[in-house]
Amino acid sequence: MGDTVSWTDFFVIATGANPRLTKAIAQEIEGKLRLRRRAARVEGEREAEWILIDFIDVVVHVFTPAARDFYRLETLWGDVPRLELASRAGEASGERAGKI
Repeated sequence: MGDTVSWTDFFVIATGANPRLTKAIAQEIEGKLRLRRRAARVEGEREAEWILIDFIDVVVHVFTPAARDFYRLETLWGDVPRLELASRAGEASGERAGKI
């Protein structure tokens, strides 16, 4: 993202199967990073369909499947180089987590 926009270096895009899981994913991300950095802003926690965690140089998007399909950030930012990362849980099931 750094070569495309000036306001962040990375988008991390993840999907939880439902709002309860998106909230758990977002809380885990914040919890793991809390000792190193705090989010400048968190949006969408109440509805938990799309939770945005802004760490300034990294913006994390945690979607439900329906919200991810509706907003299609991968398509919107399709010209930005993509780095695919496998999650630990996803490696066993064949799922993947994307980072744009």
